[in-house]
Amino acid sequence: MKKSSFVEGTIIATLSIVFVKILGMLYVIPFYALVGVQGAALYAYAYNIYVIFLDISSAGLPIAISKVINEFNTLGKMDAKVRAYRLGKNLICFISVLVFILLFLFAGQIASIIIGDLQGGNTIEDVAFVIRSVSFAILVIPYLSTAKGYLQGHNIIGVSSFSQVLEQVVRIGFILGGSFLALNFFHLSIRSAVGIAVFGAFAGGMTATIYVLFKMRKNKNALQLEQDLPKDNISNQTILKKIVTYAVPFIVIDIAVSIYNFMDMVFILRTLDHLGYDAATTEFVTTSITTWASKISMIVNSIAAGMSVSLIPNIVEAYTLRKWDVVNFKLNKALQIILIVCLPMVFGLCLLSKPVWSIFYGYNELGAFVFAVFIFISLFFNLYTVTSSTLQSLNKFKGVYFSSLLGFILNGILDIPLMYFFHFIGLEPWIGAIVATAIGYSTSIYFALLILKKANHLSYKSVIKLLKQLTFPLGMMLIVVFILRGVLPIHYTSKISCILNVSIIAISGAFVYLFICFKMGLIRKVFGQEFCDKITKKLTRKGKY
Repeated sequence: MKKSSFVEGTIIATLSIVFVKILGMLYVIPFYALVGVQGAALYAYAYNIYVIFLDISSAGLPIAISKVINEFNTLGKMDAKVRAYRLGKNLICFISVLVFILLFLFAGQIASIIIGDLQGGNTIEDVAFVIRSVSFAILVIPYLSTAKGYLQGHNIIGVSSFSQVLEQVVRIGFILGGSFLALNFFHLSIRSAVGIAVFGAFAGGMTATIYVLFKMRKNKNALQLEQDLPKDNISNQTILKKIVTYAVPFIVIDIAVSIYNFMDMVFILRTLDHLGYDAATTEFVTTSITTWASKISMIVNSIAAGMSVSLIPNIVEAYTLRKWDVVNFKLNKALQIILIVCLPMVFGLCLLSKPVWSIFYGYNELGAFVFAVFIFISLFFNLYTVTSSTLQSLNKFKGVYFSSLLGFILNGILDIPLMYFFHFIGLEPWIGAIVATAIGYSTSIYFALLILKKANHLSYKSVIKLLKQLTFPLGMMLIVVFILRGVLPIHYTSKISCILNVSIIAISGAFVYLFICFKMGLIRKVFGQEFCDKITKKLTRKGKY
């Protein structure tokens, strides 16, 4: 198995995650058509609860194990490295079984918290059934994440990335095939079809686990899993304490994110119901914000996800060796990549929200409006992910707690007041919930960057300079998009018409943006001369393949 450099690892991880997210975006088109609005809402309820309990069962251990393994590997503590993996694996298996039992047994009570007194939509029994169906994935996914964490700790990104693709392909096949057969051949209820669909998370996770374990066993010598290694003077108690210490910030942050996403769902659901919205509109808006708009946003969010996979072990290595200039360089590089890639994507998707929403879910003015506002959260989320990951990699645990929890608590406090405020001034109340989320993320990002600057004397001058330089190519891209959007004909009820419209405008806008960035030297500045040379050679069909 091949080890990856920082830039190469980032590209591999990001491309695989982008591919996975594209699949995750595309499958919702036929699935949404199969199960309808009510079935889609039922799927969203199960999925959001599953994420919370997955975070609890994973408990930050996979990333913590990756961090510990990279640290021991850098210091040459090979025996401690292998024991860390085994201890973490046993611990996460125990937690997973416990969390699965709790989720399965208390699905009814959780469903009651979600639905409340809402009438005319899905029932408590429906929600409880799909929650139990998805709970089986808790038995597999955390273990899979731990095995991938061991590989990532060795900077082996390829196997981990391919397993994500494999998991997603199997899961989507199960979702679409299972729900189609349930509804059209066996004539089962929507509840049964959605239950089968969410069970696909278990099927995909099991397939990916088998693949990863096969690759690890095949390369057991390179990974030193079964070698007779010289014993290190590090006890199991010390290793376990280190794993738990590293995992705690991830526990706090992951669970906090999931809980506040869950709270957003409950707050929006209850507030819209209280303001007099009917059940169908309430469920549609709520699940659009918490699930369906974020499905389309996956392509943007994947940038930070891929970045973190490579960023964490590289920053841990630099931190272990006390190379602060390397830490500063890699953090700034990560922030620059996010800005140069995410900014045009976010603004472009906002302007093309109507045809994009129509492609995935059919024409709906309200859905397109929700997405146009929500897509900006992706930029904040990406920046938050990178800054939070850097704090955790540098063991700035207090900084993680302070910056992240302050942002999430602020989000929770502002949700309902801002919804009522926007309703009072004559705007859609759900905009208030999205604005509260943006304020929360912005607060977390600001304090995380401030803590890093004060504690480690990091500088962000190159990031600020790039942000200023990007205003010109971004502005020119927006002008092109505005002009083409007004000139090109489109029928929102036709998916073919929407696809053609989005394709032409997106390609034209991207070309203008990339061309200007290239001429200004920004692409070379951010991605490096070596990377640009490789791309140039491939595009001109020169060099070796």
